[in-house]
Amino acid sequence: MRKVVSLTRRAIEDYNMIDEGDRIAVGVSGGKDSLVLLCALAELSRYYPKKFTVVALTLDMGYDSDLSEIEKLCSELGVEYHIKKTNIWNVIFDIRHEKNPCSLCAKMRRGALTDFAIEHGCRKIALGHHNDDALETFFLSLMYEGRIHCFSPVTHLDRRGVYQIRPMIYVRERDIRGAVRNCGIVTVKSKCPADGVTKRQEMKELIKRLEKEQPPGLRKRLFRAIQGSAIDGWRI
Repeated sequence: MRKVVSLTRRAIEDYNMIDEGDRIAVGVSGGKDSLVLLCALAELSRYYPKKFTVVALTLDMGYDSDLSEIEKLCSELGVEYHIKKTNIWNVIFDIRHEKNPCSLCAKMRRGALTDFAIEHGCRKIALGHHNDDALETFFLSLMYEGRIHCFSPVTHLDRRGVYQIRPMIYVRERDIRGAVRNCGIVTVKSKCPADGVTKRQEMKELIKRLEKEQPPGLRKRLFRAIQGSAIDGWRI
């Protein structure tokens, strides 16, 4: 966890993600990424020079998940925890019968999470996107949209007056897995039928193949390309 916290702090400082007195909502799904982000920010909040508060928020998607382990972790961390029931699952799978549900699901979750954060006095929302996510998003945009694009480390939602921050952009997915294993963090298994069979998974496999074929350091070079590009918000 020490490495994750260190890299998270570096990203926060490089992209000025946190200000004094911030009340930061962490969207906690129960997956490894959001739980490790929650732990890292809770740890940082204890000694970071700019004082901030962490609030954990979970959207109940409507498929009856057991959230008791998240409640237990938040209690151990001393973090405020709130759950909001939604009908997102019902809308996507029962009403609309979406064959490619990920885009609509992400849009609905973002909107619901933003509303939930505002309800609890949070104007910054921390999302669990990590370094591998950034590379996969870059490839998805290039191959399926024909454009050079990636999500930004900090995104301002003008109409809502809310900022989305991504403090784990320097953290590799393997380091997150290591933190889960070493710290004994209990994750909540996703019940989404699309889990693991998405276009993003295809990009993950493609990057792995390229790593085997190219000289060492491919991921670092790709990430430097994103930072050095004209993509909004990436230049330090």
